[in-house]
Amino acid sequence: MDDSFRDKGLRKKLVDEIRRKGIHDEAVLEAMNRVPRHLFMDSSFIGFAYQDRAFPIAAGQTISQPYTVAYQTRLLQVKKGEKVLEIGTGSGYQAAILAEMGVKVYSIERQRELYLSAKTLLHKLGYKVQMFYGDGYEGLPTYGPFDKILITAAAPSVPEKLTSQLVNNGRLVVPVGETGSQIMTVIDRISDNEFVTKKYDYFTFVPLLKGTAR
Repeated sequence: MDDSFRDKGLRKKLVDEIRRKGIHDEAVLEAMNRVPRHLFMDSSFIGFAYQDRAFPIAAGQTISQPYTVAYQTRLLQVKKGEKVLEIGTGSGYQAAILAEMGVKVYSIERQRELYLSAKTLLHKLGYKVQMFYGDGYEGLPTYGPFDKILITAAAPSVPEKLTSQLVNNGRLVVPVGETGSQIMTVIDRISDNEFVTKKYDYFTFVPLLKGTAR
């Protein structure tokens, strides 16, 4: 799949822009510099792939703004070899970033169209992401517990079924709030019954929906 010198140059400029906006986690930035975002875009928007903007994809969803991807990934604080559950595969771009960082990625998508397209693309690009078509609110209890959980859609509140699938000392990152804007929230599991919540900046995400869609 084509990743030209021009694409690589534009990607480096995008990463430099994200760094100027305050993301200084080099592991995150290096992963973003390696993932060809244009391959995850709808053909109508490929020419804009390395602008720091969100764009529409299939099924009424979006590929997140690169700064937002970097922000969430930085908060997740992944380490190589960890098991990470992603809720909301979407285009597959965020899953590819995580895979580039050396973690074992498990990703759930409720939109069958997106599930199939992301699974095909990630496989073609050589990313070993475990893909699931299902309800993100349920998580993957049979595959857990997970070191980290990343939710890439707006939840009205923190889903307890997902925090229960964290290991002790695990972390969940989720944008919490109704339509409009949401506050990026980090939940650290300290022990079986103890959780610590921290809140950060406001972002705008599509809603996290229950069930599956064809």
